[in-house]
Amino acid sequence: MADEDKKFAKQIIGKTVVSKTGKKFGEVGDIIFETRSGELIHLVLVNPTSYIEKLELERDKEGKLLIPFSSVIAVGDFLVISEEDII
Repeated sequence: MADEDKKFAKQIIGKTVVSKTGKKFGEVGDIIFETRSGELIHLVLVNPTSYIEKLELERDKEGKLLIPFSSVIAVGDFLVISEEDII
């Protein structure tokens, strides 16, 4: 894996989460991963928009919205997710 393909968690936390169509969902507050395998499981969303609040997404114990990491399709200035994968 090339160094350009690697991202540190601190580079992702705080990024705005948007869909492919440009709908804003909120910001990445944390990342949940499997400790044994290191597999990334969920993004914890903070400052959710009213649009995503209406969706029936999984929540953590504190009530924060969770987005499956598998829905992430690009990481750049924004974190782009495939909305079809989370609904």
